[in-house]
Amino acid sequence: METTSTPTHCPYCALQCGMNITPLPQGGVEVTERPDFPVNRGALCGKGRTAPEVLSSAVRLTSPLVRSGDRLVPASWAEALDLVAERLGRTRERYGPDALGVFGGGGLTNEKAYTLGKFARVVLGTSQIDYNGRFCMSSAAAAGTKAFGLDRGLPFPLEDIPRTGCVILVGSNLAETMPPSLRFFSELRENGGTLIVVDPRRTKTAEQADLHLAPRPGTDLALALGLLHLVVAEGRTDEDYIRERTAGWEEARAAAMAHWPEYVERITGVSVPQLRDAVRLFCEPESAMVLTARGPEQQSKGTDTVGAWINLCLATGRAGRPLSGYGCLTGQGNGQGGREHGQKADQLPGYRKLDDPAARRHVAEVWGVDPDALPGPGRSAYELLDALGTDIRSLLLMGSNPVVSAPRAAHIEERLRSLDFLAVCDVVLSETAELADVVLPVTQWAEESGTTTSLEGRVLLRRQAIAPPSGVRSDLYVLHELAARLGVEKGFPTDPEEVFDELRRASAGGPADYSGITYRRLAEESGVFWPCPAAVGGAEEDGEDAVLDSLPDDPAQDAGTAVHPGTPRLFLDRFATADGRARFAAVTHRASAEEPDADYPLLLTTGRVVSQYQSGAQTRRVAELNAAAPGPFVEVHPRLAARLGAAEGDPVAVVSRRGRAVAPARITTAIRPDTVFMPFHWPGEGRANTLTNPALDPTSKMPEFKTCAVRVEALGPQE
Repeated sequence: METTSTPTHCPYCALQCGMNITPLPQGGVEVTERPDFPVNRGALCGKGRTAPEVLSSAVRLTSPLVRSGDRLVPASWAEALDLVAERLGRTRERYGPDALGVFGGGGLTNEKAYTLGKFARVVLGTSQIDYNGRFCMSSAAAAGTKAFGLDRGLPFPLEDIPRTGCVILVGSNLAETMPPSLRFFSELRENGGTLIVVDPRRTKTAEQADLHLAPRPGTDLALALGLLHLVVAEGRTDEDYIRERTAGWEEARAAAMAHWPEYVERITGVSVPQLRDAVRLFCEPESAMVLTARGPEQQSKGTDTVGAWINLCLATGRAGRPLSGYGCLTGQGNGQGGREHGQKADQLPGYRKLDDPAARRHVAEVWGVDPDALPGPGRSAYELLDALGTDIRSLLLMGSNPVVSAPRAAHIEERLRSLDFLAVCDVVLSETAELADVVLPVTQWAEESGTTTSLEGRVLLRRQAIAPPSGVRSDLYVLHELAARLGVEKGFPTDPEEVFDELRRASAGGPADYSGITYRRLAEESGVFWPCPAAVGGAEEDGEDAVLDSLPDDPAQDAGTAVHPGTPRLFLDRFATADGRARFAAVTHRASAEEPDADYPLLLTTGRVVSQYQSGAQTRRVAELNAAAPGPFVEVHPRLAARLGAAEGDPVAVVSRRGRAVAPARITTAIRPDTVFMPFHWPGEGRANTLTNPALDPTSKMPEFKTCAVRVEALGPQE
């Protein structure tokens, strides 16, 4: 390839920051700023700056590996793929298709996620497919769909945030998880707006707030209901808006009125004066927003909790209006697109529902199969992992590391070890890949082209900048070769643009309609917001078949058709429900699945640090990032540390009903005295997810990562 700069996007979080990649004459690549991209305007965090280090052959996989006894040894691609196909086929023949599991990831491109879902259902015939994004945004997605009829992380661009009057940021430490995004909130305050941060810890983000509310972990639902109670009691509801644009208010109002301020103060630990201040700051401006992240969502009542925060927006007329609304700060790089195109247990491409007969017919036609041949919905992520080795005998896993990232991780590691067969596609030898029977080394961000969808719903094109090492292949190649070996010769192309064109057809007319988006448009524009239907004149009147038949390769090339601009802002005219009205959620506070008791008197909450990402499988291989964040720790309040007899840096054991983790104490007043905090990026004895509770939200199937009962034991000073 020529030594020229290629405009592309960061491989990490859902900001998908713009960057340029330039191959260096001496080898490797350099990341430089790309100020034309509006989300980050050239700014990059340490993870983005150092991303090229994971491209090095010294830290990544460059050859397939096959298990020989207790070791993984190099093998040829033909040998490895033959073995995977043979073992998957043998499992299906012996136990049936649902004995095969497929587990994907929120970092896979749209093309990979789409093809993986198609492979599971068309080639393997299994219903048992889900992905690690279930652990990230699923509660917000469920609540948003219930309320608005559609889930898109942010229904407006990030650029709207500085122009609103107030933002309530619930359970997000974006100063560490998405550093370039902090400028939007700094600009908000510079413009006279206010920032309210809800977090049990005084994080770097909370330090920027005009008001910091520090509720007890697991009580965000009560907090939201208490704020709505005050909105009603103080006469701050928008009655015209409620009457004209919503449904279900009376039931939601009655539920909120049962949560009077003093009661909420007892539950949450947030004082009544702070509750009143929050309501005043939120309601006085003409516009305001509520943004949630994993804090309120990763709970066994996460869907209800997000629904309560949406209620606050609806009751005050703050949704579906300019510079106002509810949004979810999606976490993983393609967490939004990853949940739209078919790797989730209950979904087909275009955010269609798998149990919808019309959706099945549409997608089956694109795929050239009988709708009745498509399996129904399968298990959610944790349920699927929990069934490994029993109902599910063989697993194909792409782009995930559940040994570190799953709740009750020691149990999940055990389940992975109990499989008859495990095949893993990854860039590095993750802790999960180390358990595999076959490991397939696959291309990564700078070595391939593909699309991702940011937290704004902005579809973006990542461009290939360099060639991969000779022993590395793309995930699309893997699925193509496995499909052929399992008897499906056609329908699994290796060219990402060809896959995207099929995805456009499969999504056409669905909630997440990409049919008007092409690689050409994405190369020329700073992304395109979905929904973006193909503006095919008159085809819609002739039904879905005509839409599929008429879909041009590039809408811009059809001289008789106006190109749809995309939809940066949703719901301004109507919501995506049958009657156009948003739905209130009649919800009430309930306790977490596991509350403290005499044996486990404290609460554990988990999260991230700025220099590591997710399970750390890639960032832990970057020297600069490891120097900044070398290992796990336990945040402990000084009063608790004194009671334990623990000093700064002393090892402490955190024990839950599921296991024990050991890490150095970090003593700080930033944490509540009744709570300890651990980051979840590390394996081994400091693995935070050894402790976490897999209790599931009944709607979203989100595990309760954010709160569980623990005790802490001081182990004495380090030697």
